Amino acid sequence: MNKKTLAAGVAAVAITMGIAAVGSMDASAQMGPSWGPKWTKDGKLHLPSNFRRWVFLGSPLTPNGLNDGKAGFPEYHNVYVHPEVFDIYRKTGEWPEGTILLKELQLVREGTYPDGSGDEASGRGFFPGKLNGIDISVKDSKRFKDTNGWGFYNFGHNAPPYPKSAELAPADACASCHMANATNMVFKKFYAPILDAK
Repeated sequence: MNKKTLAAGVAAVAITMGIAAVGSMDASAQMGPSWGPKWTKDGKLHLPSNFRRWVFLGSPLTPNGLNDGKAGFPEYHNVYVHPEVFDIYRKTGEWPEGTILLKELQLVREGTYPDGSGDEASGRGFFPGKLNGIDISVKDSKRFKDTNGWGFYNFGHNAPPYPKSAELAPADACASCHMANATNMVFKKFYAPILDAK
């Protein structure tokens, strides 16, 4: 093998390695943080695993029994966020790009009173029943620029098992309400006792 052939071979290997490295960096950049959202090839959001091990932020409830039997959201809204996102928010007061706020719905257990409440050892009240679906919001300022940087996904309003992925919900299904009523797209007042705890 002459010197020219050897040099050409070395250059080809270097170029190939450089392209591979750039490709690897591009793939890494597209993946985002380990706690961020994962997408299917056709742009659907994967349902995160182990979300019940995340930080529990709160559980607002507007039961049918207190809304003439017609509450828009009659379930408990058990809201979770990844521990790393929680730590970032506590330090900065801002939700980082890639934030996932996961809301698992839980039905109110059937009560014995006309308003749907029941008696337990703690007294009369509303108590959680069966799981009934998942909604997710994702912060991505570029992907969701038309809805203030957040996208919303519905994984069914039914008992588990839930679908493994979901399409982006129309803006008028979720985002518009958050845009009109929430603080920076998040109903923070419901989670402030946990988010702001010292």
